Amino acid sequence: MTRLTLILFSMISTALMGSFIIASLTMGYDTLQPILISAAAGFVLAMPVSWYVARQISD
Repeated sequence: MTRLTLILFSMISTALMGSFIIASLTMGYDTLQPILISAAAGFVLAMPVSWYVARQISD
């Protein structure tokens, strides 16, 4: 399951980071710090999400 989690993480983290960056840009935060914070938040949130998705797939 670890292998599946890592494969899913590479796709889910990209999608979440991109979505969070788009959301921050839409809200008018267009400087470097909010963009980096939103990318980091997407990266951190992607790990439990990918673990949960891998668990649902393997069960």
